[in-house]
Amino acid sequence: MYLTRLALTNFRIFSRLDLQIPRKVILLAGSNAQGKTTILEAAAYLANFSSFYAAADRQLLNFNLQPEPVLVGRIVGEYQRGLRSHTLEVRFIQEFNGSPNAPRFRKEVLLDGVKKRLSEVYGQFNAVSFLPQMSRIIEGSPSDRRQYLDEALAQAQPGYARHSADYTKALNQRNALLKILAERGGDTRQLEAWDEMLARHGAEIMRARVQALKELEEQAAAVHQQLTRGTELLRLLYKPAYEPLPAPKGQMALPVQAAVDRSQLSVEDLEAGFRKALHAAYREDISRGMTTLGPHRDEFRFIGSGIDLGDFGSRGQGRTALLSLKFAEVQWMRARTGEWPVLLLDEIMAELDPQRRADLLVVLGQVEQALLTSTDLEMFSPEFTQNHEVWRVRDGIVMPD
Repeated sequence: MYLTRLALTNFRIFSRLDLQIPRKVILLAGSNAQGKTTILEAAAYLANFSSFYAAADRQLLNFNLQPEPVLVGRIVGEYQRGLRSHTLEVRFIQEFNGSPNAPRFRKEVLLDGVKKRLSEVYGQFNAVSFLPQMSRIIEGSPSDRRQYLDEALAQAQPGYARHSADYTKALNQRNALLKILAERGGDTRQLEAWDEMLARHGAEIMRARVQALKELEEQAAAVHQQLTRGTELLRLLYKPAYEPLPAPKGQMALPVQAAVDRSQLSVEDLEAGFRKALHAAYREDISRGMTTLGPHRDEFRFIGSGIDLGDFGSRGQGRTALLSLKFAEVQWMRARTGEWPVLLLDEIMAELDPQRRADLLVVLGQVEQALLTSTDLEMFSPEFTQNHEVWRVRDGIVMPD
């Protein structure tokens, strides 16, 4: 899979940009705040439909736009997937309906010219992004790790985005009902309808996460062995908020980071057990006014040679683990989809030592297409810059070197 064209209209710094993109590794070079990362952000948005910088989509509109009744920003990506060409377009529309202080904002997505729901277009275009701030996947909160895993699964597993959206809707309704029951009392049987929905969609989410983490761990552990020259062992430890496996009889629960194999559990097993656990937690859920069990509270940790890297690992260990995960994600996504994802690397060379840079260049030789940014071409060997495209980016203008 590879991009053939990327066009931006009123997106971030760009009023207008139209790039024909070759099927190769492209290095975007230039000073800071010139638009390099924005190009990567636009390409990544076509895969995840979220920004790795902006807190809200309305922030993606060009801030230099003059006030008008309707403001429109666009990302248009043309790409080749297998033997077929496709066009994916995202529109950001801001309308002022008589109140300049409260504009209405909406997003539209079109696949090959036809409007689609967001859940229908996940996985149409695949990309793996690697940015320095992604260290939060290891060092940040559980929600950061859940978001990473959900975005990867939405691209690689058909239907995952729909289950995730339906689960969130049911969760919000159940939490609203729990607050009412806590304040006014009432029949707890009202919760059963939402329990059914949570259990059905939650089981699909848990099953997908179990399988994905197992596959990613196999790939990442092998890469990590290479990057550390065999001195460290990497594991991805899944810690579900609802534990579907019973505790071993006669054994005390200890905080040991032991590997647990949940891959043999079926969706039906997970659904039945989760529904039962939700019912058993009624009293606590009502008292707290929130659902205390489920995938929305899942966690997974990075364990390096028995050490939790998020809590006790050094910055170098965390960076190596993240690099292993991203290399594994590229291979995993290709195995899942049958297509190489587009690789997007933002100033990542500055974060790596010479050996890691060499390892990264090996991966770049495998994918069909990669877009890199850098403020310093000295980080790349003369052979690399001679054998790959170098585009200069300055003040929102892109020029081949």
